[in-house]
Amino acid sequence: MRTTKVPLQLINLQNDGFHLLVEVVVFSKPFNVVLDTGASKTVLDKTTVENHITAGDLLSSDKLSTGLGTNSMESFILNLPSLHIGKLKLKDFEAAVLDLSSISVAYENLQLPPVIGVLGGDILQQYNAVIDYGNLQLTLRLF
Repeated sequence: MRTTKVPLQLINLQNDGFHLLVEVVVFSKPFNVVLDTGASKTVLDKTTVENHITAGDLLSSDKLSTGLGTNSMESFILNLPSLHIGKLKLKDFEAAVLDLSSISVAYENLQLPPVIGVLGGDILQQYNAVIDYGNLQLTLRLF
């Protein structure tokens, strides 16, 4: 079985818990995402995405997004030509797009590295993710 092992960065949220960050490549640039086993879908921040796409690439979604303290957040869909996580290269990946500015502001206020979004269960489940806190490593199966 072929796998890719991707380093994780453990972020201390002022002694109030931890987040794991993973580097992904979208729009031909590296970005950090929060590894979120509770998120059903991989989500990108609308403001950041809009800086890298052409108008019209973002499609409105009729699904209401739950979580992030609301169930009425407007959501969008973006078909990414490519998304890379370590050696895993996904083509034509459909990501949800939401206003994640509250997360961006919180990270900035805590002087943490910026994030473009969250890596959710859609990718984690499909690629048999194994999260190793001890070695700060995410293993994904390559098909």
